[in-house]
Amino acid sequence: MVQMLEKGVETDVATTVDTNISTIEIALLIYPDCQLAAIYGLTDLFSLASSWAMALEGRAGETGIRISHWKMEGDTVSCIWDSHPGEPHALRYVIAPPSIVMPEKMQSMTPASQWLSAQHAEGVTVCSVCAGAFVLAETGLINGRRATTHWAFADRLSERFPGIDVAPDNMIIDDGDVITAGGILAWADLGLLLVEKLLGQTVMLETARFLIVDPPRASQARYKAFLPRFDHGDREVLQIQHQFHATPELQKSVGELADGVNLSERTLQRRFFRATKLKLTEYHQNVRIMKARQLLETTNGSIESIAWSVGYTDPAAFRKIFGRLTGTTPNVYRGDVRV
Repeated sequence: MVQMLEKGVETDVATTVDTNISTIEIALLIYPDCQLAAIYGLTDLFSLASSWAMALEGRAGETGIRISHWKMEGDTVSCIWDSHPGEPHALRYVIAPPSIVMPEKMQSMTPASQWLSAQHAEGVTVCSVCAGAFVLAETGLINGRRATTHWAFADRLSERFPGIDVAPDNMIIDDGDVITAGGILAWADLGLLLVEKLLGQTVMLETARFLIVDPPRASQARYKAFLPRFDHGDREVLQIQHQFHATPELQKSVGELADGVNLSERTLQRRFFRATKLKLTEYHQNVRIMKARQLLETTNGSIESIAWSVGYTDPAAFRKIFGRLTGTTPNVYRGDVRV
């Protein structure tokens, strides 16, 4: 019997912050004319956050986040600095920083974009800040997705890459496997968002207080977060995850999804759960609700239109699942995050 990823199925899904902080590697991409202040600022921010994590949890001698710098030179991208030299690399996030030149003067970033694509294919979450979105856009990974950049560059990004739904009013758009941040100093918002994801809200807040900066609004600190993992090594499962994040409104049966990756339904379900710790339907619902949250925060669309855009034709079913996964209603959520 064909099992469908139906629009009204209820699930109980626990979402937790990843607190295994022994080796969490974040790579910073240095491309021609990029903003080195962002590279060194993020390096300091992540190092400081690691120190706070150790101090707060009494784990002296451990390191929360490993930082590595990767430089595009000619046709290659290679590591030129590492906070943990000698250890095998295990990238979890890659960040393309802002550029200090206008987008029309940016060089071709094909080697950097190819490297980003290769990392994404291995399950690494790729991120951009400001004009770094142009480097990310060359990968094609944000075609058909909402992405943000500096408000002054939004029209140029849309013209050069018409397949992207550019949302310049957003400071951060978190698509799970792809994260984009807006202004030239939004690297601080992105950095704090990643600190919260990886080391928890307390560490993020202490880091922000020490730096005397506001916590990022996009972190949604008062709500539970859906933190999908993409570094599990199962390529077929990763392909399905990428489909869900790129097209949350996707309507395919388990059989159709399995056929698309040349697996049986039972094998796909078993491997998907093993890799993500969620059933296919549960994962898909989490992606849809994550997208709905973003739309509630950043648009004035009706609840019904938002429900439809993320794949729910029945607003009542949408409200029920939204409440189960967030603990509140869509209307209350929108009011809280806009206070």
